[in-house]
Amino acid sequence: MLFNLLQTTTEAVAALPQQEVMTFSLIEMAAKGGPLMIVLLLLSILAIYLFGKKLWMIHQFGKIYDGFLDDIKDYLLDGKIKSAQMLCSHYNSPIARMVETGLAKTGHSQVEIQTAMENMGNIEINKLEKGLPYLATIAGGAPMIGFLGTVIGMIEAFFNMANAGNNIDITLLSSGIYTAMVTTVGGLIVGILAYFGYNYLTARISNLATLLDAATAKFLEFAGEPATKSE
Repeated sequence: MLFNLLQTTTEAVAALPQQEVMTFSLIEMAAKGGPLMIVLLLLSILAIYLFGKKLWMIHQFGKIYDGFLDDIKDYLLDGKIKSAQMLCSHYNSPIARMVETGLAKTGHSQVEIQTAMENMGNIEINKLEKGLPYLATIAGGAPMIGFLGTVIGMIEAFFNMANAGNNIDITLLSSGIYTAMVTTVGGLIVGILAYFGYNYLTARISNLATLLDAATAKFLEFAGEPATKSE
């Protein structure tokens, strides 16, 4: 009897209609965020482009071998100014261009040399910093666009609810709620990534500025030393 009861229960459960499980991809979820998701997508592409471009520039500009300044010193002590300038011209590096500027001022006072090198260093840093304000703007603006989507989505949800009168259905609210939540998440993701990218690049550029200052100081230590021979 117990076996028959279990069998009957199993058959009854199997006969119940199975609830369909909804599944959708990230692309489908993003599409539910509405037109603002296109704006956030464009901002994310711009942020990735700016970050990648600046990271590549920093990597390229920082490529110079450790004994570069020592070789420049040897050339200067031998009076081989042109050889030192040719060595600098072989490297696409702020340090090389800054030292080349200092070499062009050889024979002038150390104050003039230092001023010329510092001016060149500032120019190189400004090159690297160009475009970073756009990344900072994306970091602050993307979450605001996401919150704008939240407001629009909630307005849509309440509008649908008001028009439904007494026939309120959760499906009437789902569209607006999707817009509100998806745009908020999208804006925060883009903003957070841009924020961390901006701070990372700023730290790398600050480190490079420190290296330029150190190179200037080291160059000035031997720039005034007399040459032992001339070219």
